[in-house]
Amino acid sequence: MAITEAMLEDFTAHLRAVKGRSDHTVRAYLGDLRAFDAHLADHGVTALEEVTLRDLRDWLGVLAAGGAARTTIARRSATLRTFFRWALRTDLVRHDPSLRLAAPKKHRVLPAVLARGDASALLDVAAVASDDDEPVAVRDAAVLELLYATGIRVGELTGLDVDDVDLASNVVRVIGKGDKERTVPFGAPAAKAIERWLTGARPRLVGALSGPALFLGRRGRRLDPRQVRTIVHGLLGEVAGAPDMGPHGLRHSAATHLVEGGADLRMVQELLGHSSLATTQLYTHVSVERLKSSYAQAHPRA
Repeated sequence: MAITEAMLEDFTAHLRAVKGRSDHTVRAYLGDLRAFDAHLADHGVTALEEVTLRDLRDWLGVLAAGGAARTTIARRSATLRTFFRWALRTDLVRHDPSLRLAAPKKHRVLPAVLARGDASALLDVAAVASDDDEPVAVRDAAVLELLYATGIRVGELTGLDVDDVDLASNVVRVIGKGDKERTVPFGAPAAKAIERWLTGARPRLVGALSGPALFLGRRGRRLDPRQVRTIVHGLLGEVAGAPDMGPHGLRHSAATHLVEGGADLRMVQELLGHSSLATTQLYTHVSVERLKSSYAQAHPRA
């Protein structure tokens, strides 16, 4: 094999220690590299130093011919570039074959977002479901309120500890991608839902394995992203006519509604934890598309 397990172990350590990549991203890189190595083996390439630009292009071409999406090919191109830059710096290769590897341009897909009325209805459904003070229902209402109020990622939400929430100032301390810390404000409805969870419901779920986790599952363990997705899908299914989406859809919705309400893009960038303003600018396109759709439906000369 051209890419050995020892190389992958060292590369993994680099991704985590130097790049600060998440476990999910690391797994994606390793999967890409193992698939590429299998392609090399099929073509008789058994040493990393033998890999050429043509080998890289051939593999991506095979993926494209097999129907892989542009986003998938772009990500795998990025994997190859990251790996070979590291291999060059660590003297595993003398030349970087990925220097002239061009990634396909991604189609810019506008994310699905909830209408303001649907977002309000979703939070109302969660609030009504928690009227009997059942701990899990109270937790679900607090989860939805915080997700929509802050636009934080689901992994950021499940990583929160009790001490990360400041109810006196209505802000939450979030550790985002690359272990970057940011402070995100939230409004009175979210504060009320969180306080209700902390004072009346969380204590009833706390167990030996709870630790400092803000949100807990039925067995007292830290809530995980999969459980949050189930919560969002389940409650959103109670809102007639609303599109089906997960926690990331609430993040998109929060950002879009902020931009539509006149929030400064730089401020939205800071709230969402985007490293590039270009990523945040996507929400201006969402707003324009929604405006055009409303215009087409309402204007007699559209």
